[in-house]
Amino acid sequence: MDALLCDELLQEIFHRIPPPSSSAVSLVSKRWRRLLRSSTTSLSLHFPPPYDPSTIASFSAFLTHHPCLSSLSIAGTGGEDPLLLAVASSCPNLRHLRFSCSPVSPFSLYTVSTSCTHLSSISVPISRPLSFHWLPYFNSLKRLSLFLTNPSSEINNHEVKEMEDAVFDVEVNLESLSLCGILPGDRGLSFLWRNCKNVKKLQLKSCESIGENSSFSRFLKCLTGLQELELRTCRSIIDVILLNLSETCVSLDSLLIYDGGSREGLLQFINQSRCSLRRLDLRLPLDVDNSHLIALSENLNFRGLVSLRLQSCCLVSGEGLKALGRAVANSLEELALINCDVVEREPGLLTTLGQSLKKLRKLDLSYNDMLVDKALVSMLVSCNCLVELKLRGCGRLTNATLGSMIRSRKQLQHVDIMHCCGIEVEGVEFFLLNSPRLRRVEVEQSKLSEVARRWASNKFMEVVC
Repeated sequence: MDALLCDELLQEIFHRIPPPSSSAVSLVSKRWRRLLRSSTTSLSLHFPPPYDPSTIASFSAFLTHHPCLSSLSIAGTGGEDPLLLAVASSCPNLRHLRFSCSPVSPFSLYTVSTSCTHLSSISVPISRPLSFHWLPYFNSLKRLSLFLTNPSSEINNHEVKEMEDAVFDVEVNLESLSLCGILPGDRGLSFLWRNCKNVKKLQLKSCESIGENSSFSRFLKCLTGLQELELRTCRSIIDVILLNLSETCVSLDSLLIYDGGSREGLLQFINQSRCSLRRLDLRLPLDVDNSHLIALSENLNFRGLVSLRLQSCCLVSGEGLKALGRAVANSLEELALINCDVVEREPGLLTTLGQSLKKLRKLDLSYNDMLVDKALVSMLVSCNCLVELKLRGCGRLTNATLGSMIRSRKQLQHVDIMHCCGIEVEGVEFFLLNSPRLRRVEVEQSKLSEVARRWASNKFMEVVC
């Protein structure tokens, strides 16, 4: 039989084998192993030490057996430049690289740029002093993610200042820029702020500074096409970012702020912003209250809001949510109130929201421990377009909720009922057998009966345990 199948047909079969089983293909025969490797386009590897010349040579030889490799992720506990140089010499067709080992040097990055000319996405750790003179050599690069690792020092900063003055400005065509770990006094960032003017997505994580304020402000003013902004654990710099964007940016489509914000800065941004924000995701327990929600409802630019996600926002009340719900009733398709105790504090809130948000397609009420069947069911009755429902960690829900979902929500395709203690095996089985459109369910393995497993398998339903 093996001899009757041509190489192309075997490779097509390999592509259709699910990941848990695909690893066994290489054990069948040398031919199958060769064909599997030659058709593999994506690898995720953990490469532990030692990183001596013999292991690096073996690693490089392994990569050369994958000529079609376009996406590579490497994790380890060291390795630095030798590992990265092995990638550069062995993967000329690489387009996406994620390197999660020790910080890499500018020299190795320059080498990668000359060898892997098709790279469009890079995620690597770098060390101080910061230098980006290697960046312009990546002609195809669109997405860059950098993790700053070692502590800052005054000596390094003086050295960077001298290097900055000697580097000529050149336009870098990045569309997505992600930086993690900026510290006060970091000076090498000015090169990025001056030359990355086409960024559409900006992510900052665990950043205490933005480098030189004046160059960063000019950078934000030049970002006329910025569409997505994510700020995670960046409390000390949020005000200056939001202030600049509220004055200049009209293209912003998505805003995410997690774990550290500014109540006044966020309110000022909402009141003054001229952008037509469509997605808002906030995890700010002590920095978001009703004033922000009411301001959102009053700003006509936000009437097209498609997605609103609030996590652990304990200061909001039903007043603010109802006002916002009325304002965006014709546009909102996704609502998340995750671990928001307003769901439990105010009876009837979910019913009112369900009646207002007729176009809701995705609803996430995860980790609301006190949410009960009656409150949820009263909302679901009005949500006729719902296709995705997440109830993870809602411990007081019971099988009654699943029964109601079967009767009223025939369009559901994705349901998450993981860690719902009151939902039992019988309820899950009945739900799976009577939900014709369901394509994905997340539930504990212990709650899946043999009947439910067979039914899910026969209906090509994805079950995540």
